[in-house]
Amino acid sequence: MCFLKFSIIVGLWLVMTNNLIPQNQNLIEDKNPPVAKIEPKQLKIHGDIRIDNYYWLKERENQEVVDYLNAENDYTQAVMAHTKDFEDLLFEEIKGRIKQTDVSVPYKLDDYYYYYRYEEGKEYPIYCRKKGSLESPEAIMIDANELAEGHEFLSIRGRVVSSEQNIIAFAVDTVGRRIYTIYFKNLETGELYTDEIPEATGNMAWANDNKTLFYTRQDLKTLRSYQIYRHKLGTDESKDVLVYEEKDETFSTYVSKTKSKKYLLIGSYQTLSSEYRYLRADNPKGRFKIFLKRERNHEYDVDHFQDKFYIRTNDQAKNFRLMATPVNRTRKRNWVEVIPYRPDVLLRGFEIFMDHLVLQERKNGLTQIRIISWNGEEEHYLDFGEPAYLAYVSTNPDINTRILRYGYTSMTTPNSIYDYDMVTREKVLMKRDEVLGGFDSNHYRTDRLFAISSDGTEIPISIVYRKGIKRDGNNPLLLYGYGSYGYSMDATFSSPRLSLIDRGFIYAIAHVRGGQEMGRQWYEDGKLLNKKNTFTDFIACAEYLVHEKYTSPENLFAMGGSAGGLLMGAVINMAPDLFKGVVAHVPWVDIITTMLDPSIPLTTSEYDEWGDPNEKEYYEYMLSYSPYDNVQAKDYPNLLVTTGLHDSQVQYWEPAKWVAKLRALKTDENLLLLKTNMDAGHGGPSGRFKRYRKTAFQYAFILDLAGIKE
Repeated sequence: MCFLKFSIIVGLWLVMTNNLIPQNQNLIEDKNPPVAKIEPKQLKIHGDIRIDNYYWLKERENQEVVDYLNAENDYTQAVMAHTKDFEDLLFEEIKGRIKQTDVSVPYKLDDYYYYYRYEEGKEYPIYCRKKGSLESPEAIMIDANELAEGHEFLSIRGRVVSSEQNIIAFAVDTVGRRIYTIYFKNLETGELYTDEIPEATGNMAWANDNKTLFYTRQDLKTLRSYQIYRHKLGTDESKDVLVYEEKDETFSTYVSKTKSKKYLLIGSYQTLSSEYRYLRADNPKGRFKIFLKRERNHEYDVDHFQDKFYIRTNDQAKNFRLMATPVNRTRKRNWVEVIPYRPDVLLRGFEIFMDHLVLQERKNGLTQIRIISWNGEEEHYLDFGEPAYLAYVSTNPDINTRILRYGYTSMTTPNSIYDYDMVTREKVLMKRDEVLGGFDSNHYRTDRLFAISSDGTEIPISIVYRKGIKRDGNNPLLLYGYGSYGYSMDATFSSPRLSLIDRGFIYAIAHVRGGQEMGRQWYEDGKLLNKKNTFTDFIACAEYLVHEKYTSPENLFAMGGSAGGLLMGAVINMAPDLFKGVVAHVPWVDIITTMLDPSIPLTTSEYDEWGDPNEKEYYEYMLSYSPYDNVQAKDYPNLLVTTGLHDSQVQYWEPAKWVAKLRALKTDENLLLLKTNMDAGHGGPSGRFKRYRKTAFQYAFILDLAGIKE
């Protein structure tokens, strides 16, 4: 409690001396950082009294809050003014690597080939299709550039075409809060229907009658997807029928359609459990049946083929296995094993074709694609031949084909789309993202390294750098990490990243526990009461790279976003002298306060990821690493923090409060910058090029600290 007392003393001193937010003019002239006023709020749980001096910053409609965020933006702009030309150069450099007039690889669905394309100078895609063949005339379904006119932000979801292929339903968000409005367009006449469905999630699926759409709505306060409605085209949305409501606040729900197009599925899911309901897609007014009731610690996915449902399940299989069951007998006792559980292989997913089953697997931290013929005569893996990469099954809506479309990328290979004949084993490169400006992959090298964490666990590191560097400790290095929700940070290509690498940077990814790179156990060893492994793994990776003379603390930078921002906050509390600078994107840093408030988006659905602080054991453990609660009076590295006013996942006030507390307590003179996008949410700015303004700014921050000029 000594730290809390110290915080109160400092807070009261700030109230007396700096109660008002500085005026912007003085801010720009003197570069004085804004100081958030103190309004101590007492929070009590398990007999522990916590004082939160900056709780008031969550008042989104309070003009003082908006003024404070704007003052922070002005301060950041003033401090970084000397890098503005460099930032502009970086932006043009990043933009200049992108082929402006470009088109995706078309995929065939029923009678049409679908694709999207970009036109030079435009920010958003144009979604198109051609009937019968690629030589047919183009039909534009949606021009996102037209929808974006007059808006700073645009996101389109859904884009699902009806069974007779003449109507498209799509969802639009122009704020960034992930609250969408669904529209319908006649693809034959080009006219918009009068039907509009506001306050939806953008998740939807058509029934087979060409007039019924199932869609998802969320609680507008918590943003939890919890209701599935049925809409009949041509009727007012007020008459839509609620077909399912998820009552459990720890679960969310969505609707989908099987690849066979014969069944509609309603899925309910949370961190540890899932549950499905199914309905014949040609009977939209029918009643959804439960596939298998939810069970604690049982996750499963479902698809349909011929007379069976296929189930990916972790029942008695930590790394998942594949089962099958007759469509009219879905209870677990009727399941038959198709692909057995293997302790060293994670079954990530499966794709069904008429003659083949394709499995997406992960072994030794690397993705694999396995192809099996249904007759049992043939089985093989695709070979990729690099030490670190990502391979994935791409868009394959046609079940009646022997061509598998898959994607491949590595830290030196731009994203590449292949068509693979599963019978002849011939592959055709359909498209590799073109990198303009003289890029040559032969100039770069990627390696896979292993650090030893504090408990003896080997932690993989993927690195990429320009050939010819010397391991003398003088290289600037950017280490990226995430490590939550079982999400794997794979070794993929990034053309913007070249702006760092070509200036002498090494780029590294720490595959820390909490992700799922090394299997399901890797995830479980980095969550709940094991969460600190994520942080110590990242520190071990940083220390290893220093020890092996890839870099030094004077040249080492770190970056992470969202839950990866939590990682950044934790490691700079634990090892602040290990890094020269840190970038924390939309960081989740105020863990206790957020997880104690069930009205905040994502809270109730994440107790099984982080723990419920209403239980004393979890409260004490979470409090021991929460970045906001563990800020101390000591030196911290240079820090750039970003957020979005309309963020639906990590509320803007978490990074704002964190920065305010750091300003009050830190003892160094290093940079501490907060940059709030006042027009966007969790993903930052929308638009093909506009999003790279953020990247250019962050790179300018890092390069300037590294002493690298234009």
